[in-house]
Amino acid sequence: MTRYGPSLLLLFVGAAILRISLFSELYLRYVKEGLRPYLIVSGAALVLLGLAMAVVRRTAHGEGGHGPGDEADDEHGHSHARGPRVAWLLTLPALALLLFPPPALGSYSAEREAARQAARGVGGFPALPAGDPVELTVAEFGSRAVYDSGRSLEGRTVRLTGFVTHGDDGTWYVTRLSVTCCAADATAGKAEVRGAPDGAPHGAPPVDTWITVTGTWHPKGTLGTDSAWPPVLDAVRVERVRAPADPYEQR
Repeated sequence: MTRYGPSLLLLFVGAAILRISLFSELYLRYVKEGLRPYLIVSGAALVLLGLAMAVVRRTAHGEGGHGPGDEADDEHGHSHARGPRVAWLLTLPALALLLFPPPALGSYSAEREAARQAARGVGGFPALPAGDPVELTVAEFGSRAVYDSGRSLEGRTVRLTGFVTHGDDGTWYVTRLSVTCCAADATAGKAEVRGAPDGAPHGAPPVDTWITVTGTWHPKGTLGTDSAWPPVLDAVRVERVRAPADPYEQR
C-alpha cells in the first residue's frame, strides 16, 4: 500500500479543495470570491491526477512478470519502499483540511496588528450616499474618521457590521478583517463602541460575536495622526447577527 501514498495525498488535497470551493462556501475564509473557479479547477485536476497515478502504479505492478533476476529486482524494490512511506505523513494535514477546515481569521489575528500609522496623510473623500443610516464597511468608516478633511461623517448615522474584540482597558470594538487577495494579506480595521444600550463595556458581547452597530461618529484626536485611531462610534443600537458567508471586507 505504500506505493499509493503519493496518489492518496493528491486525492486528499484535491478533495479538500473541492469540499471548500465546490460543495460549500468555506473557501471564502481563505480567498476572495473571484478565485473560486480556479480552486475548483485545481481541486479537480489534483483528484484526476491522483486517480491516474494510482491506476498507472496498479497497472505497472500488475503487469510485472517474474524471471531471472527477480530476486535482485525485489531487493531493489524493497530498498525504495521506505521512501514513499513519507507520503503517508503528508496526508495528515490534507486529511485534516478535508475533515476539519480551520475557521476564518478572527479576534486573535486582529489583536496582533498594531494601530495604523497616518502614512496616507489627510485628504478629501467622496460624498456619502443620501439617507440614514448609511451602510459602511469598518475599513471605510475608519478611513473617513481618521483621514477625511471634509468630515463627511459629521451629522450622519452609520451602520457597521463586524465581530467583537475587547481592549485591555475595558473598551470593546466592532472589528473586521480586510483582504486584497486571500487571508494571508488580511489587515484589521476596528471602531470603538461607546454608549451601547446594553451597558458597555461590562455588557459587551463576547469576543468574536458578530454584531451590527448603528450610531454616529465621535470625533477624537487630530486628523491624520495616531491620536485619531481607533475611531469611535457612539452606538444607539447593537444587534447580534449571524456571521456572513464571506467574513472579510474587500480592499
